[in-house]
Amino acid sequence: MTSPTADPLRAAGLRRTPARVAVLARIEALSRPASHAELAALPELAGLDDITLYRTLATLQEAGLVHRVHGIDGVWRYCAQPTGVQGCPGNHVHFLCTRCGVMHCLLDQPMPRVEVPAGAAVEGRHFLVFGRCVACIGSAAAAVPGETA
Repeated sequence: MTSPTADPLRAAGLRRTPARVAVLARIEALSRPASHAELAALPELAGLDDITLYRTLATLQEAGLVHRVHGIDGVWRYCAQPTGVQGCPGNHVHFLCTRCGVMHCLLDQPMPRVEVPAGAAVEGRHFLVFGRCVACIGSAAAAVPGETA
């Protein structure tokens, strides 16, 4: 049996349901933000219906085990929020490919420092860079001239 300190779900005060265990494991394994659609398409999560997946993601976020990043495409992507482990702590820049929709954490690039008006309370920070990833640029270059990608 896993000790509560080694189990992030129990440490966050959550029950270890099969959905929570599976979703958190897949998000941690991806090591990058993933959308609901990307997660739903994973074979390991095929048994979860959309509502269960949405509720599980919301629960994991509220418990501080994942954080979400909003893309310019309007899609939320979820990333693991490990405590004391190199990963996606949400305090760095993200890159979103506007062609394939894959988001990457730019861990070596911290969020810029921003001075807010005196007395204001910051409730979140978000810095997103967008463009085309290397794979999409390569596939566009290999496309037949005159053909839309």
